[in-house]
Amino acid sequence: MESQVAEMITMAIKVLLNEENELRIRLIGENHTALQLFRTRLNNNKDVEYSNYFVGHPGLDDPELYLRVKKGKDAVKILKSISKDLTSEFSDLKLS
Repeated sequence: MESQVAEMITMAIKVLLNEENELRIRLIGENHTALQLFRTRLNNNKDVEYSNYFVGHPGLDDPELYLRVKKGKDAVKILKSISKDLTSEFSDLKLS
């Protein structure tokens, strides 16, 4: 009998900047893996001009994600859409 385990994963986020077409957030307790995934997806989005992350000191600083979108686009909506897509992709993951 196959057993499936569902676990809700939460990510603590602190908004550092949310103005016009720019968003900068701090992702508490995250690492290169999650940030690289977001950066890649964001930079592949046609409405994103630039996205990158900064880790600071690995033992002292939580990493930050920066996002700049094209004029008239909403950075928060784009980030939420990408987050939803990633959640959907990972929820379909099956372990044998």
